[in-house]
Amino acid sequence: MESLLLINDPTLDGTTITLELPNEGSKLDFESQMLGLLGHLKGHLHNHNITIQINVNEAVENKRSLNDQDRYNRLLEINPNIELLRSTFGLDLNA
Repeated sequence: MESLLLINDPTLDGTTITLELPNEGSKLDFESQMLGLLGHLKGHLHNHNITIQINVNEAVENKRSLNDQDRYNRLLEINPNIELLRSTFGLDLNA
């Protein structure tokens, strides 16, 4: 579910959340978990008018990069102590 939500930024129009997914398989996976997400959102936001609309757009590209340097940079943003760990143990991304 998280990886599907990270593919593209959802847009909000009133109480409708619109999400673009790259293919029908992703849409089916998301729809299988959508009721749990909607229940959570409706309960925590105290708004029972929230709906999720899913559009399939084959041209949507995954915004997330998959190389090691990009992963390391993302982890470094989350926890700067990773640089200390890397330097302490002499770790190298190119190994």
